[in-house]
Amino acid sequence: MICPQGTKRDTEAEAVVDGVHIYRYPLKAATGGPAGYLQEYGSALWHTLRLARKVGPVDVVHACNPPDLLYLVAKYLKRQGAKFIFDQHDLCPELYLSRFDRGQDLLYRGVCALERATYRAADVVISTNESYQQVARIRGGKKPEDVFVVRSAPVVERFHEVPAEPELKKGKPYLLAYLGVMGPQDGVDYALRALAKLRDEVGRTDWHAVFVGSGDAFDDMVALSAKLGLANQVEFTGRISDEDLVRYLSTADVCLSPDPLNPLNDVSTMNKVMEYMAMSKPIVSFELREARVSAGDAAVYAPANDETEFAALVSRLLDDPEERIRMGKLGQARVAGPLSWANSARNLLAAYEHAVKS
Repeated sequence: MICPQGTKRDTEAEAVVDGVHIYRYPLKAATGGPAGYLQEYGSALWHTLRLARKVGPVDVVHACNPPDLLYLVAKYLKRQGAKFIFDQHDLCPELYLSRFDRGQDLLYRGVCALERATYRAADVVISTNESYQQVARIRGGKKPEDVFVVRSAPVVERFHEVPAEPELKKGKPYLLAYLGVMGPQDGVDYALRALAKLRDEVGRTDWHAVFVGSGDAFDDMVALSAKLGLANQVEFTGRISDEDLVRYLSTADVCLSPDPLNPLNDVSTMNKVMEYMAMSKPIVSFELREARVSAGDAAVYAPANDETEFAALVSRLLDDPEERIRMGKLGQARVAGPLSWANSARNLLAAYEHAVKS
């Protein structure tokens, strides 16, 4: 595996985890808009190619996006006999539209061209859900037999509740939790404004909220929390260990999935939703197509981007412990059953078998 180094953990240049050899390279996160991303992606591409040559001959290149640039490394290795599996985590054209709000400008057209080139180079495409699968077939021109749906799902044996720790609630009766990346399109700002409404319009101060994760909007979100007067009720942990993450989610009463409606989020499967369900937690989400596919009745849904209704739904769940338990059980059953990693693993192995034989 070739990937960037972490800043506080996973900092070793080389490691072996569960028998997997990991090669890491230094990478500075993008800042300053599209130009910053070009710099970040250029550095990542150079390091990936350098380490791929160091690793030696490979049979299969499994490259995840964003960005849709790693096909360049894959094409180099394909000339040496490797097969290329494109694991499409994000639809980059939709990501560009959702993140930068620049419309279909020259950079957008460039992003679309890179996606087309990646599809053309791929022997097999892995899609995270059926919406992405349709894009690979229609926009990417891939044959149905070359596209496999492999849903993200936590391994329930490793991701399970531990005893709640009331001290994490900072003296309040309830704990609200957010887990995930904090980028411009991830909706942390929507969640913070909804929490301000929960305090000011609903009149509730009986909660503490924790936001777990990092991203290039992290500092802006901390500043927004302070501007909204939430600094004493909202805690930002940054990235933490899996063990600490499980502690927070085990203690949480309601989990937040505030991703706003935009071209990317509507068709994307959110990993945090799957992890909330694995931990038997009720979820408040905005109305998104793939959010309903994933969570079903394990979540309640506010109209798209309606922060007032989002706050009202949080309050409703806090007042209904039986409903919270019911929703949590429904979510855990979905992750352990139809959305389980065991099912996804079979599809992943089938994708590899097909790639090798193609």
